[in-house]
Amino acid sequence: MSALLPLRLSVRHPARDAALGCAVVLAVALGVGRFAFTPLLPMMLASGAIDIRHGGWLASFNYAGYFVGALSCAAISADPAKMVRGGLVATVVLTFAMGVTDAFWLWAIVRFAGGVVSAWTFVFASQWGLRRLAELGAHGWSGVIYTGPGVGIVVTGLLGGAAGALGANVAWIGFAVLSAVAGAFVWGIFGRASGVAGKPVSQAGASAFVLVTAHRAQAAWLVFLYALPGFGYIITATFLPVIARHALPGSPWPDLFWPMFGAALIVGALIAARLPNAWDNRTLLAGCYVLQAAGIASGIVSPTTVGFAVGSLLIGLPFTAITLFAMREARRLRGERAAGLMGYATAAYGLGQIAGPLVAAPIAAHTGSFSIALWLAVAALAGGSVGLVGVAMRHRPRR
Repeated sequence: MSALLPLRLSVRHPARDAALGCAVVLAVALGVGRFAFTPLLPMMLASGAIDIRHGGWLASFNYAGYFVGALSCAAISADPAKMVRGGLVATVVLTFAMGVTDAFWLWAIVRFAGGVVSAWTFVFASQWGLRRLAELGAHGWSGVIYTGPGVGIVVTGLLGGAAGALGANVAWIGFAVLSAVAGAFVWGIFGRASGVAGKPVSQAGASAFVLVTAHRAQAAWLVFLYALPGFGYIITATFLPVIARHALPGSPWPDLFWPMFGAALIVGALIAARLPNAWDNRTLLAGCYVLQAAGIASGIVSPTTVGFAVGSLLIGLPFTAITLFAMREARRLRGERAAGLMGYATAAYGLGQIAGPLVAAPIAAHTGSFSIALWLAVAALAGGSVGLVGVAMRHRPRR
């Protein structure tokens, strides 16, 4: 996030402003609101504040909140810009709250609420940003939006590792302050008249809505198959520093694998946005699933510095590319009324994320290893890839 702060956004560059504004929002809502927990978990474990089982529960509370928030998006008719602003404020407050209490039940409530806010902010920032770029004919900027989580992950990963001596509570408070600064920097973008909020549905949008029935089967498949990468990546995303520290005791590398994941995520989002729009989103998703499966397998087969580094890159590279392609597919199927389908797909993804830690933590506690859970994640991603190719072959898109 701080890497974005020197940039000066201007009304003279509306596409750049919209893309960078949404990127900062996602850096706060996801990079901090959701994923700051990953680099801080080892500190919380080391201090004795929680054990691995309770760490898994806190992760799942957050993902349960994400599921509830995403599912509710279809019923929310609020101005997307106002939802984004509210999400920024709520993320700052909830992140700060994590640093001023040590009670597990309060942490659980905060992490659940943080998940709800993250989902709302993600869906409405995506809706606002993609529609704004479509209005401007600037689709090439869409990848910039989804670099946001990567920027947040890199910043929180590096600062979290550096703050080890200060403790997790100080780190949480510091992340809240950084989020407040970043949010203030882009606040004005979501107050400008952009033609997004309250705009009547265009004839093209109305036509897209008429096609909802014809696309219903494809939408259902999108929702179902989008749940699988949620389960597939989340075990690694939640426990990567813990897994790496266990495999490489005394090594300085475990604190760097998570920022490496975030850096690869940024690169992947930018590459994804440059791919031809004519390419089938489902086929692109299938390829991304395969990359993530290979990345997870790398850390299992070779639990070394090289194995974890390769795994971090392969999991991170397609991470937000998956989101971009899925949101594009939702817009292809539902046009200007895509927010509901985006919400349902995000909710399905959230279900996968809820299941991941609940499966992984007990297995790790019982066997002393995450290997079995990680192989299950590989299988889920591989199965999802096969399913997407099958759907793409059965339902050729009309563009």
